[in-house]
Amino acid sequence: MKNKFCREILSLPMMTLLFLQMPAQQKALKIGDQIPEKVWSTPLEVVNSPQKTIDLSADKDKLILLDFWATWCSGCLLNFPKMDALQKQFGDQLKIVPVTKENRSTLEKFFASKNGQRYNTNFSVAGDTLFHDFFPHQGVPYIIWIKDGKILNTTDAEQVTEKAIHAILDNQQSALQTVIQLERDRPLFLSDAFDREQGLVMQHYSFLAKGRIRSSTFGTWFHRSGDTVYGRKFTNLSLLEIFKAIAVEIFNQQEDPFNDKKIIVEAKNTALLNYIENKEGKREDHNRYNYDYVVPLTQADSLYSLMLRNLNQFIDYTATIEKKRVKCLVLKTTSSKDQLTTKGGDQNYVLTEKQTLLKNTPMFTFVSGLSGLPFITLPVVDETGYHGNIDLKMQATPNIAALKKELARYDMVLEETERSINMLIIRDKLPSHSN
Repeated sequence: MKNKFCREILSLPMMTLLFLQMPAQQKALKIGDQIPEKVWSTPLEVVNSPQKTIDLSADKDKLILLDFWATWCSGCLLNFPKMDALQKQFGDQLKIVPVTKENRSTLEKFFASKNGQRYNTNFSVAGDTLFHDFFPHQGVPYIIWIKDGKILNTTDAEQVTEKAIHAILDNQQSALQTVIQLERDRPLFLSDAFDREQGLVMQHYSFLAKGRIRSSTFGTWFHRSGDTVYGRKFTNLSLLEIFKAIAVEIFNQQEDPFNDKKIIVEAKNTALLNYIENKEGKREDHNRYNYDYVVPLTQADSLYSLMLRNLNQFIDYTATIEKKRVKCLVLKTTSSKDQLTTKGGDQNYVLTEKQTLLKNTPMFTFVSGLSGLPFITLPVVDETGYHGNIDLKMQATPNIAALKKELARYDMVLEETERSINMLIIRDKLPSHSN
């Protein structure tokens, strides 16, 4: 499975990135390096062009932008109209070259699809290895700026603007921020010197910063040793998203499904808790957070509770998991007859409003799925006492009445009542008082 990267998290639309490895035999180019003759003279296979191949020999005197992209990257596709408009605006002064490792047949299939037809006038280099060897990168979209035969800069796609291009063509001081993508497996901004110290073993690491890190994308990753998770990294997310991701893990350790219905926000000022959008509906960078936390392997089981405690020390809120008496939906059995025990076989899980089909699936997973149905507005609590895997099949359940009818076939009811259950509670941080 491809490692994909660049989203706005969890349940939000995201911009996806693919992780690549640099071949050992090719020396990567860096900012200020001269472009080798090989780059100018090598025939490049292209699609959506009257020519099967092109080269860049006639473009040496232009400002060249290499736009690394992939068919599965929504952010890359959204950039295409902007890139087309800039290419038309600047004409012979500018050469924008989309580049992908995906081969011709993959691209032709994509551009023939319903989604791809919107972009089938965009030419692209296909099956590339040349540029990927010279310009290794962690993910896409990624832009290489070339001027006067040298690498001028490396940036994300957002910085490709009319203003930026004018400044560079006019030899003005550029406001471009260099982006050299961070390695996802390393702690954020850990010095390379750390790896040169023999016998040095990291016991604990914590990093918290507010604002966007352009050299990383939007998302979350794990620090692992085998199957053991001993650290977690979040980049360019809201505090609320980070809190929720931590809570999911703490609740899961107790086999207690977590979702938004188990969040209580008691803070008066929530402005810093979630994203801030400007007039154009774009999320501002200044209210994004970056958090990386590592513990010794011996404390891996306590990772998320330690993360929550640590994070609470340095932000404007406190998030705690507490028992709270709230309205909820309680799932119970109405008879001693067992209609759920699995017959075994491969696991299968489908739970939507249109169909539910569970095979050899834990009851915990079923209850978690119920909580996620759009018409369920309260937390769902499991009081069936059932802990084994189950088989279950239900027809369409577009509303609560239909769901209750289907559950009744398995001698189960969903009753609204009150229970004291674990909730994620977010409060304003109380001011400290010195003696």
